[in-house]
Amino acid sequence: MNQENNSNLRLGKKNLWLIGIGVCIIVIGFALMMGPSSQEGTFEESIFSVRRINVAPVIVFLGYISVIFSILYKPKK
Repeated sequence: MNQENNSNLRLGKKNLWLIGIGVCIIVIGFALMMGPSSQEGTFEESIFSVRRINVAPVIVFLGYISVIFSILYKPKK
């Protein structure tokens, strides 16, 4: 009966692990984008840092690509 349940699943165990890893990469990317904001009357220069403008969006993009890949991945039998 266990094999019947596994054959009905569209995504295998490996796919689910890969999706989880991709989601973690996305969360890390969004966490890198966070930081102090400019408030009224003050200006915060760190909103223009390389980490927040260049690095974090690339990490988020790679996370989305890895999630798409993990959904489309078909393990060999």
